[in-house]
Amino acid sequence: MITEIEDFFTRGCGRCARFDTPDCSTRRWADGLAALRRICLGAGLTETVKWGHPCYMHAGRNVALIGAFREDFRLTFFEPALLTDPQRILERQGPNSRHPGTVRFRSDAYLAAREPALRACLAEAMAHAAAGLRAPKEAADADLPEELAEALDSDPELAEAFHALTPGRRRSYAIALNAAKAAATRIRRIERFRDRILAGKGANER
Repeated sequence: MITEIEDFFTRGCGRCARFDTPDCSTRRWADGLAALRRICLGAGLTETVKWGHPCYMHAGRNVALIGAFREDFRLTFFEPALLTDPQRILERQGPNSRHPGTVRFRSDAYLAAREPALRACLAEAMAHAAAGLRAPKEAADADLPEELAEALDSDPELAEAFHALTPGRRRSYAIALNAAKAAATRIRRIERFRDRILAGKGANER
C-alpha cells in the first residue's frame, strides 16, 4: 500500500495488481478525484493517507475517506449514523450496512451537482468530530469484541465487507476473537482475518 498521499492521485492505492498502470481506477477518475480532494481541503480538513487511501481528519478524528473503483469514485464517512443528510446524497456501502454513509460519484458532473450538499455533510461531520460525538453502539453489535468494533470504525473497506457477510459468518469472527483472552491476541487475529473478511469468508473458511 502507498504511504505518500500524492501517489494515490498519480499511481493508485497500491492494493492490487492494477497499481501504477493505465487500468488503475484512479486514472479513470483523475479529474473527479482531484475535485473531490479540493472540496475536502477547502472544507478545512487535514489530509493524510491511511489504508492506502486519502483520509481526511478534523480535531484528531477520521472524518472521511476517498476511494476509486471501476464504476465510481466515492467519499465514505466514518460516523454516518450522526449525519442528517437532508439532501439524501448518502448511500449504504453494502446491503447489510445499517446507515447510509457513502457518496458515489459516477461522473464529474454528478459531483459538481452535489457539491453544496457534500460540503454540508462535511461541515456537519466536522462539527461532530470537534464535539467528540460518536454514534451509539447498536445492540446487534453487542457480541463483537471492542477491538473488532474499533477496527471496523477505522477501516471503511473492512467495515463494508464485514457487514456484507451473512450473520453466521459475522458470528464466526465474534466467536473466534472472543475466545482470545488478551487484547493483543485479538488484534493480531483481526489483522490475520482481514483478507478473509474482504473475500467474503467466515472465520473457519479457507
